Parts: sequence; structure tokens; C-alpha cells
Amino acid sequence: MSILVTGGAGYIGSHTCVELLEAGKDIVIVDNFVNSKPEALERIKAITKKDFKFYEADLIDREAIEKIFAENEIDAVIHFAGLKAVGESVSIPLRYYHNNITGTLILCEVMAKYGCKRMVFSSSATVYGMSNIPPYNETMPTSATNPYGRTKLMIEEILKDLCISDSEWSTVMLRYFNPIGAHKSGLIGESPNGIPNNLLPYVAMVANGKLKHLNVYGDDYETPDGTGVRDYIHVVDLAKGHLKALNYAYNNTGAKAVNLGTGHGYSVLDVVKAYEKASGKNVPYVIGPRRPGDVAASFADASEAKRVFNWEATLGIDEMCEDSWRFASNNQ
Repeated sequence: MSILVTGGAGYIGSHTCVELLEAGKDIVIVDNFVNSKPEALERIKAITKKDFKFYEADLIDREAIEKIFAENEIDAVIHFAGLKAVGESVSIPLRYYHNNITGTLILCEVMAKYGCKRMVFSSSATVYGMSNIPPYNETMPTSATNPYGRTKLMIEEILKDLCISDSEWSTVMLRYFNPIGAHKSGLIGESPNGIPNNLLPYVAMVANGKLKHLNVYGDDYETPDGTGVRDYIHVVDLAKGHLKALNYAYNNTGAKAVNLGTGHGYSVLDVVKAYEKASGKNVPYVIGPRRPGDVAASFADASEAKRVFNWEATLGIDEMCEDSWRFASNNQ
């Protein structure tokens, strides 16, 4: 029996595939390379010394997804695939709704057809919206401020309804905070196609001279240094959380939302300082206006993951930046 990993060539997906293979799991990866690169697959093999089946396909293509399930015995799915840029989602909302939601509906329908009723879903802390006060816990009301966030929220609701309709289903919805870092090998890390949307790839491009400076959006928040505070989590810690979630899905039914974060917040300037220390490079920055929709602080109450998965983050901001810089240096 195999685990299907959708979006397995992407940033979090590739690290999770490494952890799955090293834990002795058989995997099948599907990816369309919209926001990932084919070389990630070879690097997963290089790290683990293990092989796996791969399909280049889009979840919107029902025939392609049917083929994967017909040709493999899939008994669980870890679902990463989806468009994920907040700003882009505002400018092309219909593409986000169609891709993320329709793709998930097709995936769930095909899973049900083949009797595969376990899913770990890549959700997001963005579902906590603008009104909650951190630390965020899983019992808080959810909302969203952009189409990307709404797709995550809608898929959570779809999965909950699916579990209500059929008691055999088990879905774990992992609400990520801010993944950064890279694998210790320096072979896989965050390498987006086009202009980065996340802080660390931007900082790396400034550190290695590809960009002149970092744009910091706002220094007048009610935080220790005025810049936005986020819960940054090492991507390897996050990947290990998926194995714990998968194990939970094998042993429980119903829908379960769980935060994956450290429970600690770091400001933008905290990250800049840690990156300068890790790289030995200067990271100049320019303060600009706040971005609409940004909150002052966002960090997790991570106690539920500890309680139900026996999982907690172990790697700190220094290791996150050191590993990120190693990957950036190896892949300039």
C-alpha cells in the first residue's frame, strides 16, 4: 500500500516525502510543477537513496487522477497541491477557487471511488482571520481575508462535511504557521518559481546579492520592534508533523484540525538578524507601508499537536536560518 503525496515536489511536500521514505513508507508523488521544479524529485532520491513512482498531472484532470488510483494501491493521501500566493489570489480569484477547490473535490471523489478514505490536508493559519488574538488555538472562530485563505477554509468545511456524511473517513487538517529553513543536506529547500512571496527566499536573495534590499512592510505595529511577528517553524519539524498526522488518521476517524507551529513569535527584524548571523552577510532593508490584510502578530497555541500527536517543534530560529542559507548558497 502506498501514500499519495499531491504537490510532492514542492517546498513542504518534498521535505515530507523525505521523512516518509526514511520512515520506510512507499509513496507516489503527483505534481504539475506550477510552483516546483523537477530536480526536487531527484534530490529526494539522492537524500533517501530510495525510489518512488511519480506522475506529472494536475488534480483538475480527473482522468489522470483516476489513472494514478487504478495503477497503485493508495490507502492514504497527503494533500499539498494548490496555488498559494495571497496577493495573486486577490488578482485572479477564479483561478484560485477553481484550482484549489475543484482539484480537491475531484481528488476526494476519486479517493472515495477507490475506497481510500484517509487524508492529511495542508491548511493554513490564515483561517484564523483578523479578529482573533494570538496565540491561536483550534477552537477559535475561523474567517479569511483573501481568496487563498477562503479556499483553505472552504476545503476544511468540505472535509468536515465529508466526514459527517461517511463515518469511515478520516481527515486531519494541519494549520501551518510560517515554514522556513531547508533540509540539512542543502539539497532541498524553498525555491519558488518567479518572484518569492515569502520572507526567507527574499532575505536569501538580498544576502547573496541578487536583490539590493529587503522591503519590510510596516514598522509601526504594536510589537517589540514595530515589525510584524510570525510563528516561524522549521520545514523539517513541519514535515515530521505530517507523519504524526498520518499515523493519527490511520487510528481515528472524523475531521480534526491541528496547528503546527512553535508557539513562539519572531519579528521580521529578528529573522533578518538571525539570517545575518547565519550567513555572515549584511541584509539591508527598507521600511515601507503596511500591506493590507497583514496582522501585527500571528503565532500558534501548539498544545493540541503535543496532546494528540505527541509532536512538538524542536528546531529554533538559528537553525532555520543556517539551513536556509546552506540551501541558498548551494543553489545560487
